[in-house]
Amino acid sequence: MPKEHIVSAYDTDIENLTRQIIEMGGLVEHQLAQCIKALTLRDIDLATRVMDGDDKVDQLEEEIDKAAIRILATRQPMAVDLRLVAMALKISNDLERMADYATNIARRAVSLADTPPVKPLYTIPLMSELAQSMVADVLDAYAQRDTTKAVAAWHRDKQLDEMYTGLFRELVTYMLEDPRNITACIDLMFCAKHLERIGDHACNIAEKIHYMMHGQRINRMPQAAE
Repeated sequence: MPKEHIVSAYDTDIENLTRQIIEMGGLVEHQLAQCIKALTLRDIDLATRVMDGDDKVDQLEEEIDKAAIRILATRQPMAVDLRLVAMALKISNDLERMADYATNIARRAVSLADTPPVKPLYTIPLMSELAQSMVADVLDAYAQRDTTKAVAAWHRDKQLDEMYTGLFRELVTYMLEDPRNITACIDLMFCAKHLERIGDHACNIAEKIHYMMHGQRINRMPQAAE
């Protein structure tokens, strides 16, 4: 953890910035869980609430940007503090993109609600569970400044990519077997791709946490090649 500063207001600024990131992350976690619930339950009302909730995430990103820029302008942070503030700007952008993907899944959920169920719909929640666990772990790692936890989440992205590849192939097979499945399968492909991209953004956050604390990115570490 960064050491305490002589000016207590400086510590308060840093703590508030961290709190805002955690608040935004919690909202994104909720959006992700709800969009998958709307998809599996074919709940149009819930999907609509997810789409409406995206504005709150955008608002939080704007507030974080303003807070970070204010700290940079008034406190002129250095070393770990500078990296912490700079990475907060980047992490909030990753979280905002995750929320956009959750909103896109909710839109697909509305479209799929009026189509016959397709088997891979029961596979997507498995991808979602893994993606959500990665997001939760990187947010915990950020709050705790725990780079070990961040690295562990980063390594799980390979599993998510493999699940996406397998599901993509399965959906192509369904479309070839019965052209009536094409529309629904395309929607599901987009949902799966959005989950895969959410995992990528969780990895981005993990890399930023490691850089924030050590000045070195995970993808330049020896274990990244394992």
